[in-house]
Amino acid sequence: MKKTAKDMVSEAKSKIENLAPEQVAEEMENGAILVDIRDQPEITQSGRIPGSVHVPRGMLEFRADTTSPYHDESLDPDSRVILTCASGGRSALAVVALQEMGYTNVAHLDGGFNTWSEEGRPVEQA
Repeated sequence: MKKTAKDMVSEAKSKIENLAPEQVAEEMENGAILVDIRDQPEITQSGRIPGSVHVPRGMLEFRADTTSPYHDESLDPDSRVILTCASGGRSALAVVALQEMGYTNVAHLDGGFNTWSEEGRPVEQA
């Protein structure tokens, strides 16, 4: 049977840790890295969560792979990594990908940047 993108996101969310904005804020205060996987035009248009690191979704696996020449030092398989996108779909799928790569302490911001900003949490312009 064929799966839709909605099916895949729902399945991913059932297998991963889904965090509310207040949980993400607390974890960032305790040293977790927040990775924003939205495309640059999205960040330019709506801003970003202060302290987040930008890694476009299309480059995430390459930036996360410690053997890749594109590896981003801020992505460590042994550290707490939280992903965010606009609404939580892409980040849920991306958490599954990182888990497959050996990241064991990874989660995502459920509802994404949209939920964060709707709650009036800090946003900075890119």
